[in-house]
Amino acid sequence: MTFLDMLGAAERQNNSMLCVGLDPEPARFPGKLKGDAHKIYDFCAAIVDATADLVIAFKPQIAYFAAHRAESQLERLMEYMRRVAPQVPVILDAKRGDIGSTAEQYAIEAFERYGADAVTLSPFMGFDSVAPYLKYHAKGAFLLCRTSNPGGDDLQNQRLASVDGQPLLYEHIARLAQGPWNLNGQLGLVVGATYPAEIERVRSVAPSVPLLIPGVGAQGGDALATVRAGWKPGAPIIVNSSRAILYASPGEDFADAARREAVRTRDILQAARG
Repeated sequence: MTFLDMLGAAERQNNSMLCVGLDPEPARFPGKLKGDAHKIYDFCAAIVDATADLVIAFKPQIAYFAAHRAESQLERLMEYMRRVAPQVPVILDAKRGDIGSTAEQYAIEAFERYGADAVTLSPFMGFDSVAPYLKYHAKGAFLLCRTSNPGGDDLQNQRLASVDGQPLLYEHIARLAQGPWNLNGQLGLVVGATYPAEIERVRSVAPSVPLLIPGVGAQGGDALATVRAGWKPGAPIIVNSSRAILYASPGEDFADAARREAVRTRDILQAARG
């Protein structure tokens, strides 16, 4: 089964566009877990158990594990998700972007070491930095396009005078992902929920690729505007919320609270689809 097949199946089975981002910060862990980096796996596994029937995907952010020397816990978590929620694809949020020979190693890391179903990439170094990931035909790759951080304007919103039509850089990336770079239908795009007008523009340029949309929740993205800008039949959106769900409660009921917040967010997204 390809990543896109998994995505469609999870969307239908769980009636969801919600992705839960797994960004573990031990200093924010609840109760007796607080401050203990050795409990990263336990915390994340509890969130997975509480939300696996509510989501279209999980998205662990590799930096939150690596910073605490917890890569082995990430490996355990990836195996656990494959075992208890095989219907839910896992997107490794790594934002890799390097030359071909190094990209080959990063692809092994993402798809063979961790067993991810998809990975996030920076397209800045061009197609040869993306191509090694596409050799894994069942896997997906999301290219950074119009990100939710304010500094995204520095490059992504600049006009390319040397390209026909003089598109903005993020528009050009969207066209590449929809067209010549998308050799096996494996590519998607990362577009921040804080820019709904840009989501709408990306969707018009790339009408069929999946969009990974972070920024709903703690970053202030508008769920209603996000869905209306990006969703269309046959063109999935994966709307990520991390901190608002993970840290919905500082107490021992954190998993139950995470589930309640996930239900609330999922239902808002589904209602927005109309």
